[in-house]
Amino acid sequence: MSDFNRGFARSVPTDRADMSVDVGLRRFMLGVYNKVALGLVLSAGLAYLTGSFAPVRDLMFTVANGRVGYSILGWVIAFAPLGVILFGSFALRNATPKSAAALYWTIVSLIGASLGVVVLRYTGASIGTTFLLTATSFGALSLVGYTTKKNLTGMGSFLIMGLWGLVGAMLINVFLQSSAMAMIVNVIGVLIFAGLIAYDTQRLKMQYYELGGDESALGVATSWGALSLYLDFINLFQFLLAIFGSRR
Repeated sequence: MSDFNRGFARSVPTDRADMSVDVGLRRFMLGVYNKVALGLVLSAGLAYLTGSFAPVRDLMFTVANGRVGYSILGWVIAFAPLGVILFGSFALRNATPKSAAALYWTIVSLIGASLGVVVLRYTGASIGTTFLLTATSFGALSLVGYTTKKNLTGMGSFLIMGLWGLVGAMLINVFLQSSAMAMIVNVIGVLIFAGLIAYDTQRLKMQYYELGGDESALGVATSWGALSLYLDFINLFQFLLAIFGSRR
């Protein structure tokens, strides 16, 4: 899964990658965005199903004293995407467009199913409002990464280090249960994934030039790129929802 990383070749200076006159680049990026959009539609449908359809809901989630959590099956599905990504990083080093797409849709389906917990925790109005806010922010931030001539590699490296720190803080707060720390984590999470959206967009642009028109490699890159942006979107959505969402 070597193409699914957050580094890109520096062989093409950012200021030379003028996408405004490159039809191929626009076609490639449109393919990425279309796959992200379809992934979000699938995730929304699965989240509604697992959060609303009683036989599935009761298998995956628990509700006790007004608190919504995962059942054992729910926890397995929630962590399964990480296992699939780790598996792909070793087993799909020479991925084909079909295998990369299969990995993408598998991860999207698992994440979508686990997001049923969001349907149970938050009101429909706040989910819809936050989704629109996330989509608007995503579009604006991706446009920045798509058009800027400033190399965002340094910022991306900083954000990835910050992401590991954020994960550590979230694990610590599992034991502390501090509402103040939770709010700080949510705000930092929004800032980190906002930056990663711009960075990942530019990374994909540079990767397009690096691949030099190799159709098979571009097919793989479309799925890996869609996965990066999809994960950025979902995480930004969840952090914004934790800040602004209204609980049931």
